[in-house]
Amino acid sequence: MRLSLLQSLQALRSQLDPLNSKAQRLGRRTALRSIALAVASGLSVLALSPTSTNAASARLGNPSPQNQPLQISQNKPVEITLVTYAVTRAAYDKIIPLFVEKWKREQGQDVVVNASYGGSGSQTRAVLDGLEADVVALALAADTKRLEKGGLINPGWESEAPNSAIVTRSVIAFVTRQGNPKGVRNWADLLKPEVSIITANPKTSGVARWNFLGLWGSISHTGGSEEQALDYVRQVYRKVPVLPKDARESSDVFFRANQGDVLLNYENEVILAGLQGQQSLFYVVPQTNISIDTPVAVVDKNVDRHGTRAVSEAFVKFLFTPEAQREFAKVGFRPVDPGIAREFENKFPKVNKLYTVNDFGGWDAVNKKFFDEGAIFDQIYTNR
Repeated sequence: MRLSLLQSLQALRSQLDPLNSKAQRLGRRTALRSIALAVASGLSVLALSPTSTNAASARLGNPSPQNQPLQISQNKPVEITLVTYAVTRAAYDKIIPLFVEKWKREQGQDVVVNASYGGSGSQTRAVLDGLEADVVALALAADTKRLEKGGLINPGWESEAPNSAIVTRSVIAFVTRQGNPKGVRNWADLLKPEVSIITANPKTSGVARWNFLGLWGSISHTGGSEEQALDYVRQVYRKVPVLPKDARESSDVFFRANQGDVLLNYENEVILAGLQGQQSLFYVVPQTNISIDTPVAVVDKNVDRHGTRAVSEAFVKFLFTPEAQREFAKVGFRPVDPGIAREFENKFPKVNKLYTVNDFGGWDAVNKKFFDEGAIFDQIYTNR
């Protein structure tokens, strides 16, 4: 008997290829058509089992929101897409299977969670251009706000999840060559002669904007003037030979291409590099630092069209549970759950002075002042 498309997908479940990159290039509909063609032609591609991550199976139908309870009660498989920034992959590779198992256990329904990773700015543009995310976990609240302004996320999303929707925290770390031969231990040391610095591009990367604010705040929030901050940041960027597109590419430039003496990066990315066996890893966390607060939100317009609001909201709430927060902490994120924070407090260096984006007036003010076309970053990098 000839198998139906659904049965064929299930039979090939361990062989279908992830759709992360294809979903970014072509959008969900094109990617789903590619699966159907692969099944029809007998190609060997990889499907997502109920406990695997970052893969896809075809969305079965497109139920309206009012049909969501019926969908669950009939135990039909459901598929959602998480769009997030590059360095979260190690955490979500562990968290997604935990949620899949929990949903199956409690709802009796198989759920597939596709995950797309990339620079936060690039991911935001992809969603605005049609990448049909059900949930976004971006590096900046400003990027989530762009989706709100684009009509994809309802106003007030910050109150729809615990902790004002901030799911993880981090700070900026300086990675140096083994033994820290240039003696870089604080922000001022970045201006030492012959120190070359690697940081990502603020136009495409969330970590790069955090790095920029960390640099600026190290002067402006420790008694320096705006003019002194501008002069300091301009000198730093004169030492930046290349601007990678995101945090992960920055790490590749530093570790694999062996460029630079100091890498500015998320503390969590640095910790993860150590866990993955980077032999040259040596890093310090400046005692004056910026709190890198990263949010998560349901993409209202998409979940209502897909009929996936219930499972998407459940996934977002699951990210704040001790179970999920522990997985974030294991790969270097500073957890927002108080109990898990105490459990891992010895893992993270103390920071004496911590400022936030609100100390700069919030993301709207930050973008207008620093990152919009023709703003301070463009002036600095063009005239460095």
